[in-house]
Amino acid sequence: MATSKPFSATGNQMIAEAFRQVDPDVMAAYPITPQTTIVEGYAKFVANGLVHTEFVTVESEHSAMSACVGASAAGARVATATASQGLALMWEELYIASGMRLPIVMANANRALSAPINIHGDHSDVMGARDSGWIMLFAETAQEAYDNSVISFPIAEDENVHLPVMTTLDGFTTSHAMQYCVKEDDETVKNFVGDYIGTNGLLTSSEPVGHGLFANGSSYMKTRKVLRDTSRAALPIIEKYGKEWAEITGRPFDLVDCWGVEDADILVVVLGSAGGNVRHVARILREEGVKVGVIRPRVYRPFPDAKVVEAIKSVADARKCSVVVLDRADSIGGHFAPLGADVASALYAAGINVPFKNYVFGLGGLDFTEKLIRQIISEAEDLRDNGTDNGTLKFIGYMDEKGEE
Repeated sequence: MATSKPFSATGNQMIAEAFRQVDPDVMAAYPITPQTTIVEGYAKFVANGLVHTEFVTVESEHSAMSACVGASAAGARVATATASQGLALMWEELYIASGMRLPIVMANANRALSAPINIHGDHSDVMGARDSGWIMLFAETAQEAYDNSVISFPIAEDENVHLPVMTTLDGFTTSHAMQYCVKEDDETVKNFVGDYIGTNGLLTSSEPVGHGLFANGSSYMKTRKVLRDTSRAALPIIEKYGKEWAEITGRPFDLVDCWGVEDADILVVVLGSAGGNVRHVARILREEGVKVGVIRPRVYRPFPDAKVVEAIKSVADARKCSVVVLDRADSIGGHFAPLGADVASALYAAGINVPFKNYVFGLGGLDFTEKLIRQIISEAEDLRDNGTDNGTLKFIGYMDEKGEE
């Protein structure tokens, strides 16, 4: 095993490199900002003979996922990538891929959804797909985007999982920003993911196989129950492969990354690249006597509620505290935004009553600044001490009609 020397790369470049090392049988893809350089880079690998992949160029993202479904059903190892409107155009096929239990791996460069038209990063696209039955991993950095991409293949293909995996990174903030990264050698990656022959593939199974069958009420409901149970049961399997890769690389993996939680009295729960912003400001605030802890789920679906609850409970049992959840997408018409609803329901189910507030921030790529984080933490102190705005949701950081935040 040999780890490379540190080098500069974007998140998209790191995902393309991980895919090159895995060398899937088929990739069907259509370019869309800010994902384009993933499939563009991979197409160059194909053109230069660096991989054996059958690269299928299609006319839309719906066709891309349709081709992936067909190839995976045939028994091939399959990968693709998309973002935003492209992911939305795949909606129909997302549910088909999970319902047919196809271990497709897809990278998504998280981006806002129209309208109005916006090409910048938020989580509106991926959150819209959160109930589609796909396993979802969130990367904070380009390095995590690489590592998540590698472990996605054995997770998806595990005989007790056999579900598609979406490995996500924040558009532009992580997809296009240059960061210091390392990678493992090709042999290490190939040995880790192993060979794949679809056991239920139309062209690879030793027994007759059917895909895309019709199911009436009871049978249909049973398949959805099995899908839910399989997804929930995948958490320890995800953790297993993450830990195995961590042992090889020396880079830690946890379902939920916790920073500064042990002595905190303000807890911030956040996904993706914003976790780095919050930790940076939290370090500064700790020097000022404000103890902030950061809880960042690296796996979002299936939701690791036990790990999140464990982290919050350890603080709530020890001292007076408050919890704020930061969402980069809204659930329009709901009481909370997606991550806020997941955390709130997990706490309720565990019988934990703690001052709680949900924020929606950074939509359409809006900057997430130190000033904004300080405002959130200041309000979290008021929430902790006085219960102010407990159980509410707040949009933060945008300019109103008067030009004021």
